Amino acid sequence: MIGVDIATIGRIEKMRNRFGNKALEKYLSPKEIALVKNSSTATGFWAAKEAASKAIGTGIGKECSFFDIKISKTKKGQPKIKYKKHLRKKFNIKESALSITHDGGFAIAVVVIK
Repeated sequence: MIGVDIATIGRIEKMRNRFGNKALEKYLSPKEIALVKNSSTATGFWAAKEAASKAIGTGIGKECSFFDIKISKTKKGQPKIKYKKHLRKKFNIKESALSITHDGGFAIAVVVIK
């Protein structure tokens, strides 16, 4: 299954300027917030979680929240994605892969799950 999302960096930047880290706390865990270096990264994480929810066919909502999806990075900076156990079990997720890119004021994320 594949999920894709695109988000504007300016939108997340406006939220961060207005609300600071409170804006990030709406969709990121403290560990994920610690990985955010700038608005491009924050927007990429938003897009990644949206893409991950689309890959399982639910979107963000009652069945899958932003906090049911965890983003981390390898030592080399490669983004990694993991679903909480109840989603892995329900949707029979064995593996997942994430790619994030930023350019021209946008962040795009693609998630592939097996």
